[in-house]
Order: sequence, then structure tokens, then C-alpha cells
Amino acid sequence: MINPCMVIPIYNHKATIAGVLDQVAPFGLPCIIVDDGSDIATRHVLAEQEKHRPWMQVLHHLQNGGKGEAVKTGLRRADELGYSHALQIDADGQHETRDIPRFLAEAEACPQALVLGKPAFGEDAPMSRRVGRRISQWLVWVETLSLAIGDPLTGFRVYPVRAVAALMQKQRLGSCMDFDPEIAVRLYWRGVPIRNVVTAVIYPQDGSSHFRVVRDNVRLSWLYTRLFFGMLCRVPSLLRMKKSL
Repeated sequence: MINPCMVIPIYNHKATIAGVLDQVAPFGLPCIIVDDGSDIATRHVLAEQEKHRPWMQVLHHLQNGGKGEAVKTGLRRADELGYSHALQIDADGQHETRDIPRFLAEAEACPQALVLGKPAFGEDAPMSRRVGRRISQWLVWVETLSLAIGDPLTGFRVYPVRAVAALMQKQRLGSCMDFDPEIAVRLYWRGVPIRNVVTAVIYPQDGSSHFRVVRDNVRLSWLYTRLFFGMLCRVPSLLRMKKSL
């Protein structure tokens, strides 16, 4: 039996976080919310939510460090508290929370695995997001010599906490949007199985995104370059891994 919790990074999503918490409450998961230096209004909303939801706790960063830093803080706390798995979901309401049981079922079936959301885009998805994800998919497939990672960017996933904690002790990981693809690739390199769950991604017209086109694309480009060269020295082990699957 797995012992899961939930990790939600948040930065200024004061308008959506209460709705997300309403949606996830029926699943009965303890929830670790990491406030990544949000504004006063968001901190007030979080304080009010924490008063009325005993199953959640809020950790605060004094300054905005990036989504990756927030997720790492949440995963470390999950490890400290003894949880075996951490389900990550975003605070902006883009993820289909009704699919949470499917993600947990995959983790239960293969407790060693990293369970990744594979987005099924609707007509509301911006073309730039579709193209960007296809490029990221192709690059990650090259870096792993495998099609195992269905999508490296979606922030809806379940981490095996001990495997992640061991990786974070050895490897400095990205702090921003580069965190999600990097940890997926590096866990794969360490032999962690990958499971993919197809899930809808919602893009509301009034939604807000913290993806910064120039800054984050530069970070991702540098990440994929480093991972490519990291793959070159791992080619023999990656090929052996493919044969063993």
C-alpha cells in the first residue's frame, strides 16, 4: 500500500486555489501547499483556507524562486513526513482533478514508478503550447533513447518520494519551468520506471500563466543541451536499459 500526499506549488493564484482545493478535498489526501513568494492577497487566501482545512499545510518562500523550487520544497517536506508518494498538481485549475484516482492507481500498481500526465488538448489549447510540447517531447526522447516519457512538461504527476529525495541529494535540479522535464529525464536515467496517464488540460480564457516566453525558453534550451551531452556518456547504459524492458 502506498502512503500518498499532495503537493501544490502556488504563486499568486489567489482566484483559483480555493476551487482547486474544493475539487481535491473528496480524495482525502494530506496536502502540502508551497507558496513561492506570493502577494499579500494570495497569502491571505491561503491563511483562510488553512484555517478551515485541517488536512492541508502551507509552507512559505519569502521570495519567488520559481516553480521548481516550490515543488522541491514540497517534496522534501513529504519525505520528512514519511509519505511514500507525492501527487503534484498546479494551483491554476488547468488539471482535471477527477483523474487523480487514475494517477494513484498507477502508483499503487507500480510503486517505484514516476507517473506522468500526458495531456489531451482541447480546442482551447494555444498552438504555441502544442508546438512547444512536441519539441520538448522529441528532445526528451533523444535524451533518453526512449519513448517512455509521454510528456515532460505537464505538472500533473505522482513522484516516488524516496527516489526523488535520493536524486535531489546528488543532483542540483532546475528552479523554474525546467524542473519538470529535468527530473523526469534524470529519474529515467536512474532506472525509475515511467507510467503515463492521459488527462485533459484546460485553458480557461481568463486563466493566467507564469510561463515567460523568453526567460523560460532560454532555460529549457540550456537544460536540453546539458541533458543531451549527459545522454552521450550514458548511451551504453541506456541501450542496456532498453534491452531489459
